[in-house]
Amino acid sequence: MLKVLSWGDKSSIISFLDRKKYSFIPDEVTVAVKKIVQKVKAEGDRAVLEYCRSFDNVKDMKDFRVSADALESAAKKADNCFIEAIGKSINNVKRFHNHMVDRDFDMLTDNGSILGSRVTPIDKAAIYVPGGKAAYPSTLVMCAVPAIIAGVREIIVLTPPTENGSISPYLAATAKLLGIDRIFRAGGAQGVAAAAFGTETIPGVDKIVGPGNAYVAAAKREVYGYVDIDMIAGPSEIAVVADSSANACWVAADILSQAEHDEMAGCFLISDSKAFIAKVNIEIERQFKLMKRQNIISSALTGNSAAIVVDTIDQSTEIINKIAPEHLEIITENPFGVLKGIRNAGAVFLGGYSPEPIGDYIAGPNHVLPTYGTAAFFSPLSTRDFQKRTSLIYCNERDMAAYGPAAIRIAEAEGLEAHANALKVRLRNDK
Repeated sequence: MLKVLSWGDKSSIISFLDRKKYSFIPDEVTVAVKKIVQKVKAEGDRAVLEYCRSFDNVKDMKDFRVSADALESAAKKADNCFIEAIGKSINNVKRFHNHMVDRDFDMLTDNGSILGSRVTPIDKAAIYVPGGKAAYPSTLVMCAVPAIIAGVREIIVLTPPTENGSISPYLAATAKLLGIDRIFRAGGAQGVAAAAFGTETIPGVDKIVGPGNAYVAAAKREVYGYVDIDMIAGPSEIAVVADSSANACWVAADILSQAEHDEMAGCFLISDSKAFIAKVNIEIERQFKLMKRQNIISSALTGNSAAIVVDTIDQSTEIINKIAPEHLEIITENPFGVLKGIRNAGAVFLGGYSPEPIGDYIAGPNHVLPTYGTAAFFSPLSTRDFQKRTSLIYCNERDMAAYGPAAIRIAEAEGLEAHANALKVRLRNDK
């Protein structure tokens, strides 16, 4: 059940909503991860295998790569209904991300010089897919499709082994549909470090993407700079803006769908109706009894979540922009009107028939989203994350004459004599 707060006590609520003041990566995790990363960097496969045997409890694992035969065998175990469903997801994600490819451009100056940008894909990317007891083929789709569309030459997958040391049939089948055959059973911080630095078995890459637990997040933070990463993903959150026209049963279900992710998940309901919030709380209590992950849900709802009563729905935009939620649902009589005031959100779901899970699995936009308030400055994963831009400058003699003196003055102001000289010799036409 959500605690109910009034927007009248604005300062207290803003303090409560500031999730970024609490670190979601404990200090002890950071310390442990630093040691793991350094050992993998120094010892390669031997260190990765040691950590996999220890953390994933797989004692008989001799190597990391999933063989072609093992991949084929696992994929055959996935049922046809799943194959059809994940195929629809892949098609929708492809259609959406095809619109997000950055393109080259050139522009001419008045004097005929050429300025421009060349867009090229990164060469190698690693996709981290959480695993172990659960399988997340949707994460593979969301990470792999934009990389494929961007033109990444080499894609590898890192995922923890299943309890028997194998690979999930659902993950295997999805990989085959995507044309990916380089899958390594190495999760956690050791998998991230292996992809960052390369080992005898696992190739080093240029970028690592995909969500994970606190150890994965800490490892991505540790290797950033050696490689690029997508973002540091923290606990999930959902904010629902709803008025009395919304369906309380549906809103409660959506809140529970995020609360089951993590004890630190944040779930927020903003409404101008106390009566509606009461109905949602009744529904949360009813549906909660049917859930399997009750301990996780209870911790998330009591520790990090709240319902906030506002005087008008328009006031909700200030709250949302403060939370900067990963997922935002707007279920009001005029959701597009509320949307106009929203600046900070990872993904926005408009109307009663747009629940967050439709975005997780099949709508098309990416479900790898900024979390923990970072939607204020991060964007969802896209093809652009797998592209890099190179500036192009062709300056002719006329533009050198027009702009060279100004550049010389700036260089001299910065005390960079050689910079200024490189311009002066051209203006004097020194030989």
